[in-house]
Amino acid sequence: MKGRELSLSVLSWTAFLVVLFSVGGLITFLAVRGFPAINTKLFFGDTPAWDAILAVRPVWNGIWPAVAGTMSLLLLTMVIVLVPGISCGVYLACFASPREKEYIGECVDVLAGIPSIVMGLFGLELIIILRRTFLPNGTTCLLLAALCLAILVIPALVTATRSSIEALPRQLTITADALGMSRAQTVRYLLIPSASSGILGGVILSMGRAMEDTAVIMLTGAVANAGLPAGLASKFEALPFKIYYTAAQYTGQEELMRGFGTALLLLILSWTMILIANVLQKRLKNKWHGN
Repeated sequence: MKGRELSLSVLSWTAFLVVLFSVGGLITFLAVRGFPAINTKLFFGDTPAWDAILAVRPVWNGIWPAVAGTMSLLLLTMVIVLVPGISCGVYLACFASPREKEYIGECVDVLAGIPSIVMGLFGLELIIILRRTFLPNGTTCLLLAALCLAILVIPALVTATRSSIEALPRQLTITADALGMSRAQTVRYLLIPSASSGILGGVILSMGRAMEDTAVIMLTGAVANAGLPAGLASKFEALPFKIYYTAAQYTGQEELMRGFGTALLLLILSWTMILIANVLQKRLKNKWHGN
């Protein structure tokens, strides 16, 4: 038994060190190559910062349009996915019959396993069908990309919501029943607030997946030089596609360094989201426990 425990301990520490050094090496590499490139010129190029932010003048050699496009895409994706994702998770955890839980849960699992490139092809085929039927002038755009990303990330939100509610102590439901609360009241005023930190974690996970995906947006509306998003039906730029395009098409060392800076910036944005989520989760937990 001691030999097995020792072997398991050695294996666990080996796996931990491999992950630690791999992630640390990747972060260090990006930081060394990308940090010197992060400056106002990376964002705005030769355009004055306020002129670029206020859309007075276009930005041709900076990543500000890609930043704006990424934030617009992320916001639109979450607007589309939040209500159905959380509602589906709540329904599976609180209202669905065992047969419905099994059937819908399997559908969510299958959807979670679909590669992002397949979702991009789905969006491309969808717009082709719409052009042949209802939208003769339809084309790939911000709205189509957000819709495909919403479908891609909804399993993570559904699973996180369902797991957070199902992990709550059974005593909460029993107490609510004893107080005469209806099922809807129990869910609205007791279960969802109690599971809010876990649901928030699912929201952040979905946001991170939507922010970094490239395969979907490259087939549904992202282009290299589109400027600031002009509307839901317009082409757009995005940071993941900018990184991909730079890696494939760079013509000089300076452009390559801008690609490293863009990659580091995307990583920083992801970390910022995680930190904000941790702060909000702690506040929600303290609020629920009356601290």
